[in-house]
Amino acid sequence: MSTNPPFDPETTSATPTASPSASAAAQEAQLMRRVHRELIDDYDEELEMEREDWERHDPDFPDRKLEQHADRAERNHYFKELFRLQGELVKMHDWIVATGHRLVIVFEGRDAAGKGGVIKRITQRLNPRVARVAALPAPTDREKTQWYFQRYVAHLPAAGEMVLFDRSWYNRAGVERVMGFCTDEQYEEFFRSVPEFEKMLVRSGIQLIKYWFSISDEEQEFRFRCRINDPLKQWKLSPMDLESRKRWEAYTKAKEIMLQRTHIPEAPWWVVPGVNKKKARLNCIHHLLSQVKYSEVKHPTIRLPKRVYHPDYTRAPIPEEIFIPEVY
Repeated sequence: MSTNPPFDPETTSATPTASPSASAAAQEAQLMRRVHRELIDDYDEELEMEREDWERHDPDFPDRKLEQHADRAERNHYFKELFRLQGELVKMHDWIVATGHRLVIVFEGRDAAGKGGVIKRITQRLNPRVARVAALPAPTDREKTQWYFQRYVAHLPAAGEMVLFDRSWYNRAGVERVMGFCTDEQYEEFFRSVPEFEKMLVRSGIQLIKYWFSISDEEQEFRFRCRINDPLKQWKLSPMDLESRKRWEAYTKAKEIMLQRTHIPEAPWWVVPGVNKKKARLNCIHHLLSQVKYSEVKHPTIRLPKRVYHPDYTRAPIPEEIFIPEVY
């Protein structure tokens, strides 16, 4: 039997109207300034280590643009905590391998809610053979005729593995329901089956953790604007994503029903407030670590063996024409 669903701070309020004195052009300009700051901030995060290297070699390295839109102390705190939590994730990863634990983490939420960002930070320092990401495309014609859960079962972990589902079998309760990709009978059968399916996974020894990333209407619109203006992220905007903007309320209703009918003691839902992306990442990783009862695994000291030399070995020359051009 389902328990009460978790608290969800997601709001469905419409974008507030501008004051009569503010012109549409001024509002658009203000929004674009925020979009550009967000893009700079994202790129800067990708280059954080390079930035620190530049600063070490050049104490006069200009940082004024960054200071204009982000408090440096807060930013430093974010990276300090992220690296600390990623160190704990490595310990958890070692424990999973050593004990043969099996872990499944489901990430759900609206488009642009931050699922991919936190998955990236969780797996960033981990062995991809152990920590695998499953991001399944739309089902093929053949898969549509299979048992609904069949294509997901193929990605479940073996002993000593963790799998992160970037969207999951809950597609049926969300996008398939809203976009009309499933019948009413298939929709109801999903809700009859999914609690039993997840209980079966747990009984088999798989630990299942489910996260819903919650953002506001306004924040999703802002993030879509960022993607439209970022040539490196435009691929993330599909026609389905754009359609989801028009059907915000339908997705809200589908999400509420999903949480109500699939929040079970064996596999409860956990809601991650995601309007602040950096806080969402830290909070989600911190919570994940609290859910896995891992302990540090002691490793033997690694000693690098001496290189073996053979007096009769001669290295063969490599033809110059197969070297790539040294442009940099």
